[in-house]
Amino acid sequence: MTTQALKPTTSRTPAARAGETMKKTAANSSRRAVSAVIGALFLVGFLAYGVGFTMVNSVVNAPDFLAAMAAHQSTLVLGAFLMLLNTVVDIGKGVLFFPIVAQHGKRTALTYLAAISVQVVFLDIGVLCLLMLAPLGQYAVEAGGAVSAWATAMGSLLIEGNSLAYHVGQATLSGGGIFLCLLLFRSRLAPRFLAAWGVFGYAVHLGGSIAELFGIHLSDLFLIPGAIFEVSLPIWLFVKGFRPEAYSPRAEAAA
Repeated sequence: MTTQALKPTTSRTPAARAGETMKKTAANSSRRAVSAVIGALFLVGFLAYGVGFTMVNSVVNAPDFLAAMAAHQSTLVLGAFLMLLNTVVDIGKGVLFFPIVAQHGKRTALTYLAAISVQVVFLDIGVLCLLMLAPLGQYAVEAGGAVSAWATAMGSLLIEGNSLAYHVGQATLSGGGIFLCLLLFRSRLAPRFLAAWGVFGYAVHLGGSIAELFGIHLSDLFLIPGAIFEVSLPIWLFVKGFRPEAYSPRAEAAA
């Protein structure tokens, strides 16, 4: 005669099931919050730098802008401030991205964080060049209202310095963005068609930035594919977010 041991049966109480449901709901809300914050940072940085750049250009592209600097100094400084605001936004974006991307490729996460950090340093150097135009305008006007030749040359040099710093920064960011999008494609953290477009957009933008350093003016045209990606990705993050597997406890805590 054989006997068969009875296996203990476990049943979850309604309270336990309700607790698990609440935990899953809280985790999902946390994941969506992180996605929304990253998406918002993409859009805020894009808009802040774009609006600031437009305001600064409205001043420096005017004829004899140094002679009229006193009247337009507030516009220049406000535009430069918006461009500097992009520094905080981009660093925050890189920091929030890191724990998510690091689970699938720590080297890629470090590469992207380093690239975005180098980019904001160069962008800030360029903005400092633009801010120096304000005091330059105070000393540029000679007796009779004419702008001195040395001031005109210095103003052109500062504007060119901002342009060069911008393109070096964008080339660095594009290199890091290519690695990031390749990881998004491989890990399926984002739709593959969107990640593939990101690789293409950043590669084209990288080529345009390098061409500008050699005096070939293509960056405005080559910026478009990357800009489409940096607007499309936030929309996807707002609507769907990254896959739940993309989030670690550190990423959830950041929400």
